[in-house]
Amino acid sequence: MEKIILITQIAVTFFLTGVIWIIQIVQYPFFSHFEGESFTKYHTGYTFWITPVVAPAMIVELISSIFLLFYTPSEIDVRLFYCGLILTIIIWLSTFFLQVPLHEKLAAGFDADAYNALVNTNWIRTIAWTLRTFLMIYVLWKIVRI
Repeated sequence: MEKIILITQIAVTFFLTGVIWIIQIVQYPFFSHFEGESFTKYHTGYTFWITPVVAPAMIVELISSIFLLFYTPSEIDVRLFYCGLILTIIIWLSTFFLQVPLHEKLAAGFDADAYNALVNTNWIRTIAWTLRTFLMIYVLWKIVRI
């Protein structure tokens, strides 16, 4: 059971890390190329399509992060999974208290302050997911080398 949960955790973390880097480096900077009604249409489309891609994966990541505290592979120190869960909680808090409200503000039209805040605060999630990926690579290395 713990191997299935761990494989799920590794896969979803790698996936979400790739997605957040694309959002941070490609998608959010692209927002600034639209004005007026075209921005509103583009932003509406973006939020409509990104949500079903990211939300289920984030839920799976959260659940598997919690499960790994109880189903820890014997080769791994459970403290590593506590660190992973803390990073996951940081990501969720940032998402719902920073990025979602900023997207809601941008849904009404381009706002330079909201846009800059979105790009800048999204680094919290980008860094947290990148750290989770390094953590999962380390966990994978610990299991493979044994």
